[in-house]
Amino acid sequence: MPLTDHQKALVRSTWAQVLPISDEAARLFYGRLFEIDPSTRPLFASANMPEQGKKLMQTIDVAVASLDDLDRIRPAVEDLGRRHVDYGVAEEHYATVGAALLWTLDRGLGDGFTPEAEAAWTETYGILSGIMKEASARA
Repeated sequence: MPLTDHQKALVRSTWAQVLPISDEAARLFYGRLFEIDPSTRPLFASANMPEQGKKLMQTIDVAVASLDDLDRIRPAVEDLGRRHVDYGVAEEHYATVGAALLWTLDRGLGDGFTPEAEAAWTETYGILSGIMKEASARA
């Protein structure tokens, strides 16, 4: 189901509040991910985590900026899904990544992360992770 204009606006406005704290948000995200799904930690064993955090924030930023035309970034999202297979990402990791993302947004935004904003982010993540999972299944 496509995102509504209101959902897109909620995702954009909440993301704009996360950007100033993006380094902290990335630390929160990976800390939470490793806490709720320790099987993901080895996937980052050789990663420079501050750099990985920057990549994560940049990727989310591009996705948020492209909400009005997701078809434009679909090839890049599909490529990301295929590359994640090579990194050892399994389909079940997508659920814990989504949970860690929502938790991070909740921590970073506090009262600004309303149930409506959470629903918009859940839908957004579902669309993007769905594209990645489809591509990874074909890889």
